[in-house]
Amino acid sequence: MSDEVLRLREVGVRYQRSMLLRDVDWTVRGDESWVVIGPNGAGKTTLLQVAAAQLVPTEGTAEILGERLDRADLQDLRSRIGFASAAVADQVPPDEKVIDLVLTASYGILGRNHEDYDSFDVTRAVELLAALGCAHLIRRRFVTLSEGERKRVQIARSMMPDPELLLLDEPAAGLDLGGREDLLGRVSALAADPQAPMIVMVTHHVEEVPEGFSHAMLLRKGAVLAAGPVSEVFTERNLSKCFGVPLLVERRAARWTARAGRLR
Repeated sequence: MSDEVLRLREVGVRYQRSMLLRDVDWTVRGDESWVVIGPNGAGKTTLLQVAAAQLVPTEGTAEILGERLDRADLQDLRSRIGFASAAVADQVPPDEKVIDLVLTASYGILGRNHEDYDSFDVTRAVELLAALGCAHLIRRRFVTLSEGERKRVQIARSMMPDPELLLLDEPAAGLDLGGREDLLGRVSALAADPQAPMIVMVTHHVEEVPEGFSHAMLLRKGAVLAAGPVSEVFTERNLSKCFGVPLLVERRAARWTARAGRLR
C-alpha cells in the first residue's frame, strides 16, 4: 500500500497566545511506519491529536485517510483510527474489566453499559489480547494491572475497531527495561505485519524506537526540524539541535542509542 494516509500542509495549532505547532508539512504513506521524537513541550502530543482527528488545526490543511479534517464527519473518521494514550487510560472507569475495555472500543466508548456484543467481537478481543501477551488478564480490572500490562491492553483496545491508522502516544513511558523491551518487540512485529494498520508512534527517546520503523520526524518548539528515513534523520547534528545538548548517536543491531558528549 502506497497511498497517502496523512497529509499536513502548513499546519499550525494556536492556543490562546501560544503556537503549539507551526508550519508543519508532513506526508505519511501506507507502506511506512513513523516515529515522532522531541523534548517535552515540542508539540508531539498536539500533532498526534491532529492525526487522530481529535483536534482541528487553526492554520493550514490536514487530510487524514483521504478526508480533509475541517470538512469531515469527525465521528466517522475517528472510528477508522486507533489511538492509545495515557489520556484515554485516565478515563477508564475504576471497575472496568480488561475484556470489556477492549470490547467497548467497537462502539468508541469507555465503560461497558448495555451494549450487545456477538461472539465474533468477543473472539476478536481475546485474540488481540493474546497477541499482546494479555489473554490471562481478561477478567482482571484495568486499575489492578501493572504499567506494562496497561500499555499492552491499551494497544489491544486501539486495534479492536480494525483501524486503518494506529497512533501510539509514548507507549513505553514509565516501563522498566523488561517491560519496555517486551512492548517494543510487539510493536515492531505489528509494524512488520502487512495486515496491520500504518503506525505512528511518539516518544522522547531514540532507545524506544522499535526495530523496523522506517521514518522519523524531529519536533522542537512546535516546528519540524527534520523528517524522512530514520537513518537520514537520526544524525548527531539533528538530534543535538532537537534536544539542545551535544549528543553521540549510535545504531547497533537495528536499534538506536544517544548519550551526551562532544560532537565529532
